[in-house]
Amino acid sequence: MNRRERLMASLRGEPVDRPPVSFYEIDGYQDTENPDPFNIYSHPSWKPLIELARVRTDRIVRAGVPFKNAPPDPVAELTRSESHTDTQGSRFTTTTIQAGKRVLTGRWRQDPDVNTTWTLEHFLKDEDDIKAWLDLPEAPLGGEPDVAAFLDREKKLGEEGIAMIDSGDPLCSAATLFEMGQFTVVAMTEPELFCRIMDRFARSYWYQTEAIAKALPGRLWRICGPEYASEPYLPPHLFREYVVPYDKPMVDSIQRSGGFARIHCHGRLKAVLDHIAATGCMGLDPIEPPPQGDLELIAVRQKVGSQMTLFGNLEASDIENLEPAAFEKKILKAIREGTSGKGRGFVLMPSSCPYGRVLSARSLANYEKMIECIERI
Repeated sequence: MNRRERLMASLRGEPVDRPPVSFYEIDGYQDTENPDPFNIYSHPSWKPLIELARVRTDRIVRAGVPFKNAPPDPVAELTRSESHTDTQGSRFTTTTIQAGKRVLTGRWRQDPDVNTTWTLEHFLKDEDDIKAWLDLPEAPLGGEPDVAAFLDREKKLGEEGIAMIDSGDPLCSAATLFEMGQFTVVAMTEPELFCRIMDRFARSYWYQTEAIAKALPGRLWRICGPEYASEPYLPPHLFREYVVPYDKPMVDSIQRSGGFARIHCHGRLKAVLDHIAATGCMGLDPIEPPPQGDLELIAVRQKVGSQMTLFGNLEASDIENLEPAAFEKKILKAIREGTSGKGRGFVLMPSSCPYGRVLSARSLANYEKMIECIERI
């Protein structure tokens, strides 16, 4: 089988010659030549891993799908952003939204040696901010998916893998308006108010998901956000309230068009796995092993493996911290449990990837060990 065939067969629950293997974020598309100071992949230590991903993994390349010809968003006229770089090379961005008499402010920092963006200030800090945000004019629905870049990426991938449509969900967008502690307080104590925030995001997500699924049928999607409602952040009944009714319409749109909806949910799954299954999704990642998660992969396979292709369940911290011999035991356990008994399919994959500018020799050796183990099958 070629790499694309292997992945598609795994999604459909068909027999494969061996389980696919993915390095998740590291998909072979990272730009090692771009001199941008915030591009960590320009460091020479990354080049062997990116080439390994390009040549030897079953490539799942994440891609967004923008909209064109959309009606103007009235909030854009109320929004201002500015950025500056300090003497240490860190980039600071401040965005303000004029919401009636209130000014909602968000601030972010990006450091040149770390591939992440830190939120220093969140837009919504109290109930008055929430009400002002809810009073902002809502962008009208409209426009159509601009699929040209996605189709070009698929064409370039050819038989090497598949392009995956990457999406947030209403919970993801709503939760990130708050500092994490404030989010949990509002979500637990003001559920009606919090649902009003989610409803506003949901209208756009549902419209755009339906349009993209029709324009690009039969593709794999990743939906991020449900983990915000998992333990220890929120109790399971709120996961049911904030995930199932909001994500199920997205899943339904994707799968009506022959696609495969994959829910992304880090951390503890035991108390919410039934709720994830209730969305109807056909995939789940990254299924973190204990102690980061609270279920072994074999238990997830037995409970929902007939419904979902499972992606996991190697912990990113183990890639950086374990010696290859110890990491090999984790790899073999994941392969054994992910393919045991009956089930749709299994893709060997880590939960994340290193995000520092310099990739350690140990991390590279552990990625190489993943390839070595999967190709022995």
